[in-house]
Amino acid sequence: MFYCLSILVAGYILFFTDSLILFFFAYEMLLIPSFFILYKFAKTRRCVEAAYLMFFWTQFGALFLILALLYLFFTCNSSQFSLISYFYFSPFEVNFLFVCVLCGFGVKLPIWPFYGWLPKAHVEASTNFSIFLSGVLVKFAFFGLLKMLLTIHLEPTFIYIYPFLVIGIVDAVFKLFYQIDLKKLVAYSTVVEMHWLTICVVSGQSNLMLASFCMMIAHALLSTNSFLLVDAVARRFKTRLLTEISGINFLCPKLFLMILLNSLIFLGFPGSIFFVSEFLFFSFFFDLFPVLTLFILFFLYLLGPTFFFRSWMNVMFGCSNTLSLRIPADLTTREFLVFASISTLMYWLGISWQALVI
Repeated sequence: MFYCLSILVAGYILFFTDSLILFFFAYEMLLIPSFFILYKFAKTRRCVEAAYLMFFWTQFGALFLILALLYLFFTCNSSQFSLISYFYFSPFEVNFLFVCVLCGFGVKLPIWPFYGWLPKAHVEASTNFSIFLSGVLVKFAFFGLLKMLLTIHLEPTFIYIYPFLVIGIVDAVFKLFYQIDLKKLVAYSTVVEMHWLTICVVSGQSNLMLASFCMMIAHALLSTNSFLLVDAVARRFKTRLLTEISGINFLCPKLFLMILLNSLIFLGFPGSIFFVSEFLFFSFFFDLFPVLTLFILFFLYLLGPTFFFRSWMNVMFGCSNTLSLRIPADLTTREFLVFASISTLMYWLGISWQALVI
């Protein structure tokens, strides 16, 4: 609890400070409690390795971030965001700052090629930390990137960043195909969504900014619900491997219902907030890059959900001989209410956003 409170205090400073120095120190302070949560409660050698990977990659991104902040400080002779926002930067300076800021925060988001630490951290960490990592820590990196882009008025002409983001989407989607660990499957699905979110932010378009906020809320709720469902499956079947789990629809009907509902929301079922974010993104992004939109649409709407839903279908349907010998307990009333509340919230937010857009 002390580590979590430290993270929230650092995040509060990150949100409201006007100082470059406090902004950087608050962002770095997010790493220290996160590292100790993962390291001190490590149960395996792989968990220790995941903690050091997270520490190394975050510090690697901090080198780019501190380079950008030092350049702003010595160029503008000020460490205040409110004063730096009045300075004019040449196109070369804008692109330089944009690349440094994107690499600095992209490690924590994470985006390709820096996201190798995230699936390992999710797999080895507890469910509580996975939810905290995906729902809170990653969002601080998103806000830091957004604050730098908006406050310093970075409108990049560096269009070569889009191929890297598209490569990240393609890479993460194909890695969904051969995952046999349910937690790693959810982790790679969150990586796909964060690349999607980054495309919205770096576009600089107000309409896509609206889609990014909607997508950020949808990602936080969907990833939280998915990690909780994986934990519910693991506690009942004592494993997360797809090769050892099947027949949930026969053995645990309530759990099957929640998994099916969560999978439909991931597919962008109409009415949910995830559907609203997808609709806003593709309707506005198509006006900017029609061909790129069709390419992304193929991976995000066809291959990605197909690989994700295929794995969960193997878990939900079928009945193995090993499981029929011992029937696990179904969801308790408390667990069912938690999952149903999160799913209902996603649909309620989706309907509210649709009314706002209309």
